[in-house]
Amino acid sequence: MTRLWLGFLRLLHAMLPFSVLAWLGEGFGGLLYYASASRRRIGRANLQLCFPESDKLALRRLLRAHFRALGRATLLESVSWWGRRSEVERAVRIEGQEHWSAVAGRPVILLAPHFVGLNLGGVRVTAWLAPIVSLYATIKNPQVNQLMLRARTRFAGREGEASEMYSRHDGIKPVLRALKKGRPFYYLPDMDYGPKDAIFVPFFGVPAATITALPRLAKAAGAVVLPCVTRWEKGRYVVQLYPAWEGFPGADAEIDTRRMNAFIEDRVREMPEQYFWLHKRFKTRPEGQPSLYD
Repeated sequence: MTRLWLGFLRLLHAMLPFSVLAWLGEGFGGLLYYASASRRRIGRANLQLCFPESDKLALRRLLRAHFRALGRATLLESVSWWGRRSEVERAVRIEGQEHWSAVAGRPVILLAPHFVGLNLGGVRVTAWLAPIVSLYATIKNPQVNQLMLRARTRFAGREGEASEMYSRHDGIKPVLRALKKGRPFYYLPDMDYGPKDAIFVPFFGVPAATITALPRLAKAAGAVVLPCVTRWEKGRYVVQLYPAWEGFPGADAEIDTRRMNAFIEDRVREMPEQYFWLHKRFKTRPEGQPSLYD
């Protein structure tokens, strides 16, 4: 089944222009809204927790818009998997390059929250800055997992050096080594990975288990944090770079982690339909608190 789906997606990529593929993706996402009851429930629970002031109709509209954005991103994965460098560059514009220039020559952590265009945005960053380093969580489907890894490493740097991908199970030591060699770290921080190395800090006012790797890595590598957010705008994706954070890391990892979550929350409020709501972000609960997904 996976082979058929990937073959069909590759055929669509070969035959259709980017704009048509995006339009079809939105329709595909609309179908997913009705076909995936379990994910719909997760998304609804997350939105109710994060936007308690919104009524049921507004939340339903937001969730449907999210599925359309996710469907669009799903079909446009074909560009990251099979598109030429020039095609990737047309599909994703980079803004804020002056913020990168301001920290050139220093170890840099690109803070990339989980918006739905994240993967294609990451491939565009790789085509621009290669070689970089990133972490990945293994996908159960080995064919898709292989495509995702290939997409992030297929554009080499000027001297032919490939980007590096490490499993989360490898820990942060290889990332630290790469940072110290001058490779930017494309870091995805905002998912619930369980209680290990995590603390509870607010995300939309809800205690969320959040790993503290960002301040720890920044301190160990002497790295600056440069936020890097992918958004859909006017028919293509934009990777927006923000100014490097001043005074980070500070003396308190909890304060630093709160700062990270607050930044992500601000970006989510700007484009809530584009954030990835179908993950159980609040799965890990403080001791004694009930599940939020029952």
